[in-house]
Amino acid sequence: MAVVTGGTRGIGAAIADALREDGWKVITIGRSGGDVQADVSDPESVTAAIEKIHAEHGKVFVLVNNAGITRDGLALRMSDSDWGDVVDTNLSGAFMFTRGVMGDMLRNRWGRIVNVSSVVATRTQAGQSNYIASKAGLLGLTGALAKEIGKRGVTVNAVAPGFIETDMTAELDAGQLVEFIPAGRVGRPEEVAAAVRFLCSHDAGYINGATLSVDGGMGA
Repeated sequence: MAVVTGGTRGIGAAIADALREDGWKVITIGRSGGDVQADVSDPESVTAAIEKIHAEHGKVFVLVNNAGITRDGLALRMSDSDWGDVVDTNLSGAFMFTRGVMGDMLRNRWGRIVNVSSVVATRTQAGQSNYIASKAGLLGLTGALAKEIGKRGVTVNAVAPGFIETDMTAELDAGQLVEFIPAGRVGRPEEVAAAVRFLCSHDAGYINGATLSVDGGMGA
C-alpha cells in the first residue's frame, strides 16, 4: 500500500493517480479531505492517522511526503506561528509520518520513501525563509534516512519541483517567472508525479539519498 500526504489536490493528487496506475492501493492524507484526514503538523493527529491506516488498510510500503504550505513574508516581520506552521507541516510532518510507517518497510525489507522538496531548497530567494528552511531540511532528512535504512532495502529520495501549475502557485506571475526557466514554460503536476512514480518503482532500487529536480532547468 502507498500513502501520499497532501494527496487531495495539485501535485499530490497527480502522484496518487500515477501510483494507482502502477497497481498500488493508494491512501491519500488531507487536512479536511482524502481517504484519511490528518493535520500532519500535529503529532497526535499523525499518530491517529497511522493507527487508522494500519487498522483499516494494512501495511505501508510506499510513502510520499508531499503535504506543504506557505506563509511568505520577510523574516523581520514573520510571526512565530508563520514560521512554526510551515516548518511543522512541511518538515516535521514528513518526519513523523516516516517514523510511523518505516517499521512496515524495514520488516518487509523493501520500501520507498519520497520527500517532495522544492527548487528553492538550493536556489533561495527573499521572503520565504520559513518555506526554504523546511524544504532544505527535507533534503537533509532524505540523506540521513537513506544512510540509516538503505541496507534494509528501503530507499529514501527527494524530488525538487520548480514552478508547477497548482493552486499554490496560482497567484504568482507566471509570465515573469518563465524568464528564469530554461524550458520556457511552467511545469505540470503530472511531470512531478512521473518522477515520483519512477523513484517508487522497483527499477529505482539502486537510487538512494538522491534529489531529482523537476524544474525545467530553473535550478541549473
